[in-house]
Amino acid sequence: MAEDDEIVTWWGLVIEGYLATQDKLMGEIAERFGLAPATFDILLRLVRTPGHQMPMTRLATEAALSSGGFTKVADRMVAAGLIRRAPNPRDRRVTYACLTDHGREVADDARRACAEILRRRVLEPLGPAASEALAEAMRT
Repeated sequence: MAEDDEIVTWWGLVIEGYLATQDKLMGEIAERFGLAPATFDILLRLVRTPGHQMPMTRLATEAALSSGGFTKVADRMVAAGLIRRAPNPRDRRVTYACLTDHGREVADDARRACAEILRRRVLEPLGPAASEALAEAMRT
């Protein structure tokens, strides 16, 4: 059985590795596309969602943003032409965030760049088996 210090050290290594990788990933995405981390996250969520739209309250929850924080990000995304707001015709209380054509292009390009960066920064150093094992362990 692992000692207390060993377990705490293991977890610290996971967090340090994640933070370093995420920082480099988001730095490259910001440099290439001018996307803040929250904007990139929202674009990825929308581009992977059928119909490329999602209720704004659900999107805010999934992106771990407060209502006010999400509204600010959404306003900036609307101004940049990445998303548009669309009312739900069956429920006036629900507003959807919908990718625009421009938003879909940016999301697709940024997603491809993200995969390329992760291949270089994670897959190559760890190898396919260790990368898959890491993902499976984190899924658990």
